[in-house]
Amino acid sequence: MSDAADTYDASRIQVIEGLEAIRMRPGMYVGSTSRRGVHHMVFEALSEAVHEVLGRGAGSVDVTLTSDGGVRVADDGPGASFGSAGGEATPGLEARLTQVYAGWELEDGRRTVSPASFRVGLSTVNALSSRLIAEVRRDGAREIQEYARGVALAPPTPAGPAKGSGTVLEFWPDADIFETTDCSYDVLVECFRAVAHLNRGLSLSLTDERPPGGAVTERFEGDVRDFVAFLETTAEGGPVHPDILDFEVEDPRMAGTVEVAFRWRDSQDAVVRSFANSGPTPEGGAHVKGFRAGLAAALTAYARGRSLLTAADPDLDTGRVGEGLTAVVSVKLDRVEFRGATRTLLGGAEVRSCVEEAVRVHVGTWLERHPEQASAVVRRIVGGVGRA
Repeated sequence: MSDAADTYDASRIQVIEGLEAIRMRPGMYVGSTSRRGVHHMVFEALSEAVHEVLGRGAGSVDVTLTSDGGVRVADDGPGASFGSAGGEATPGLEARLTQVYAGWELEDGRRTVSPASFRVGLSTVNALSSRLIAEVRRDGAREIQEYARGVALAPPTPAGPAKGSGTVLEFWPDADIFETTDCSYDVLVECFRAVAHLNRGLSLSLTDERPPGGAVTERFEGDVRDFVAFLETTAEGGPVHPDILDFEVEDPRMAGTVEVAFRWRDSQDAVVRSFANSGPTPEGGAHVKGFRAGLAAALTAYARGRSLLTAADPDLDTGRVGEGLTAVVSVKLDRVEFRGATRTLLGGAEVRSCVEEAVRVHVGTWLERHPEQASAVVRRIVGGVGRA
């Protein structure tokens, strides 16, 4: 081989920009060209829609799996204008659909909902769809724009008057890119239920038009207490005490809020679900460690104050306190710090200490105000300390 053949310089570098790069390397943007990647596209569209409705405090998002293999995501938010309207800090809808990373500043706010493990924006959904139709209802008018594989077929087109407001995105994942374009109804149900329960005032629905027997629809709304009650339906053992404990605390030291709900069951197994900005953190992290430490501290203090632990007994440890627990731990932060690239393990020393303090204080107060329930919980836990 000649020296010329071995030469590598700038002339050999191929620069691929914009949506073309997404289509050439889809796995880098949605994680996989399997069904998991298609789900990621749905989560991206859902995230944008939820952000729109939560911007005004409450609203609904309706997702439909259409019979022809498409996905329709409709919200009743203010309607995302195609162009950047005067005074708006975020790019218009057309820019978010065509420019890579446009609109990513939304990731910093605690109102941003991130059910996927990472955010890539609407441009990825558009690039990886064989067809996408965007519809906006705003200021009494309706506009539509259609795309094919990320390329606009025409400018946004007026489509007559409109009642109300909102945005609809309907897209068809590209069969030339994905191994399958079929979504799992069960996977989406699990995600939607969590997002709805973690965002009070949000109503989510999922309709599947694909079954031959007719469409199926489920609606999800509620709060973290409802989430715990749902998790208990598949957990072993009955409740040790009637109340589901829950509270929400804003703490400027971690620039965010912590919301928890939990109850003990007559079981050895624990079910603890944790989230950061509504995204699942299956590996746990700072918020879960703070939650467990706060529980142990509150129960230890209560038990020692009533001589349920002797001076020779050790403090209650987090493992013992967590037996039989069904809990949801959710933090919403202005800036989220993850450990590692997978975004499934939350970091932040401030988060851990703030959550621990909030849990210790609120659980301690609950124990004092509900002596009968406190006795049932503490005696069950203390019964095995030093005597197992």
